[in-house]
Amino acid sequence: MHDRDLPRNSANFVPLSPLSFLLRAARLWGRRTAIIHGARRITYAEMLARSRRLASALAEKGVGPGDTVAVIAPNVPALLEAHYAVPGLRAVLCPINTRLDSAGIEFILRHSEAKILLADRELAPNVSRALAAMADPPHLIDIADADMPGLPALAATEYEAFLAGGDPAFSLLLPEDEWDAIGLGYTSGTTADPKGVVTHHRGAYLNATAMALEFGLTAESVYLWTLPMFHCNGWTFTWSVTLAGGAHVCLRRVDPALIFPMIAEHGVTHLCGAPVVLNMLIHAPASVRQRFERRIHIMTGGAAPPSIVIERMEALGFEVHHLYGLTETYGPATVNAWQPERDALPIAEKALFMARQGVPHPLLADMAVLDPATMTSVPADGETLGELMLRSNTVMKGYLKNPAATEAAFAGGWFHTGDLAVLHPDGYAEIKDRAKDIIISGGENISSLEVEETLFRHPAVLEAAVVAHPDEKWGEVPHAFVTLREDAGAVAAEDIIAFCRARLAHFKCPRIVTFGPLPKTSTGKIQKFSLRALARKDISA
Repeated sequence: MHDRDLPRNSANFVPLSPLSFLLRAARLWGRRTAIIHGARRITYAEMLARSRRLASALAEKGVGPGDTVAVIAPNVPALLEAHYAVPGLRAVLCPINTRLDSAGIEFILRHSEAKILLADRELAPNVSRALAAMADPPHLIDIADADMPGLPALAATEYEAFLAGGDPAFSLLLPEDEWDAIGLGYTSGTTADPKGVVTHHRGAYLNATAMALEFGLTAESVYLWTLPMFHCNGWTFTWSVTLAGGAHVCLRRVDPALIFPMIAEHGVTHLCGAPVVLNMLIHAPASVRQRFERRIHIMTGGAAPPSIVIERMEALGFEVHHLYGLTETYGPATVNAWQPERDALPIAEKALFMARQGVPHPLLADMAVLDPATMTSVPADGETLGELMLRSNTVMKGYLKNPAATEAAFAGGWFHTGDLAVLHPDGYAEIKDRAKDIIISGGENISSLEVEETLFRHPAVLEAAVVAHPDEKWGEVPHAFVTLREDAGAVAAEDIIAFCRARLAHFKCPRIVTFGPLPKTSTGKIQKFSLRALARKDISA
């Protein structure tokens, strides 16, 4: 072999880590604005210095390689800076969901063995209760935000004072091994304790690079933080935007009354959000809603957005990019790569194509739709169901302290997503349902997503979710849970059912319709397990 005697050394091998993105950005764009937060402007040179100060101060508190530092905060500069300072100590960053109750926060702090907790004082009630329940709580640092004046202190040590004691010349270290853990993110835990997903520097570097490439981020990009940074490290855009040298625009609260003016004021070019965020923008009051003549790129995932949502976003001036992923894949894994020849299609047909989950992103190694029993490929006919499976450097290391779940997730040499999909002849995958969400009625499979797609086209419907309702004759029938628009007027269950029967095979149509707000997870996903429980309770009542 030609390379048998050629050594690997520091000149020809450097571990991949997104820390290098900030080092380069400060060197190349030091005077450019890196972070916008209210009236504050932080340049890339200042962002690096602040991250170094944070790393230095954490080291003084005893944080070292392999230790966990947790952060619970909205999208504020402190959380962004932690994405560089903590890995720069070869420690592990654990962003915590801000919508968790005290028991959920306590579980994560215990399970992750967090040594330090940075917490925004707006979240004081739940954080204080979580820490009070622990015999050996982590050291607490209080994040005070100028945008939220008047809140009482959460801890004796305040974040900016903590930074002031750090060294702005402190060295941020690349990992010794790019396989070393960089992050620990927790799944929603809808039916059991959440699982701790361990990610590594190599995967973070590659996924962040793929996102910058896929969505065309440049030094002129302005990224609005509508997606929680705690969720899959903000789909790795915490690192992608820095790689490109763009501007991070922080946002504490997802509110159309804030989002539309910020897009206009800062010249926002990119943002991300679950379909619920798109829905919020579409249905914002007319006094708030704006239409932009320039195209604004919005990335959405979590569930396939109904095609009518894509249509309406396009009408507001947003170019919708549909992606798919999980916490276990650093966020985005597949993208609906657009084909130029589809530009001439009517908007409704374009939207239907855009709702597919698509193909691997540029740095995802492989994607397949397989029969989970035999691990063989299903035919690419757009009809045969299989499980969507992934294989890549951008798949997690595994679940913390949970070898059984890790082994099951990687059975057969693929990561099992748990999503049922079909493969179209053009190679694009389309998820039909979560395995647990397929409705089997009289032996026929009904995709809840297909029924939801129809429901969203009803002019009175704001949100909709469909689950299986137990039925003595058919086994299961569709049960629709619907939230109506405020201006909908009187709409009866019969109206909704009739609307569906005019557009779907009758066996696919809801037999039961329940009106009201839909329960959601902390990341905006509809909690179908809660709806299934309601449907079962209804049949047993």
